[in-house]
Amino acid sequence: MDETKETLELVVELTSEQKKVLRGMGHHLDPVVYTGKEGLSPALLKSLEAALKSHELIKIKIGQNCPLERNTAGQELAASTGAALVQVIGRMILLYRPNPDLPEAKKIQLPSRAKQRKKKGDA
Repeated sequence: MDETKETLELVVELTSEQKKVLRGMGHHLDPVVYTGKEGLSPALLKSLEAALKSHELIKIKIGQNCPLERNTAGQELAASTGAALVQVIGRMILLYRPNPDLPEAKKIQLPSRAKQRKKKGDA
């Protein structure tokens, strides 16, 4: 449980530019987690946690039998895993959570906030 509390504290607010980059990367992903009639079950959250550890960006498919509304499900999944909700489109949810333990080659490189501010200042 201590790990979950630490994870929730590590949530990073994403800028619109960072979300744009992640949406582009997520477009070609296949869903790795599927929700069904059980909703947000402990088994689903465990599977989601494992997926976020091995991939920083994951796509989740909300089944038609899921008792939760899709936007609510996205917010609850993000909150329960400490991930950032990137996008909810149709029945697909895109979540991002950086993993400092991944090798550099597998980490997602996002535009920094400083670069985004600099661009706005130059315009």
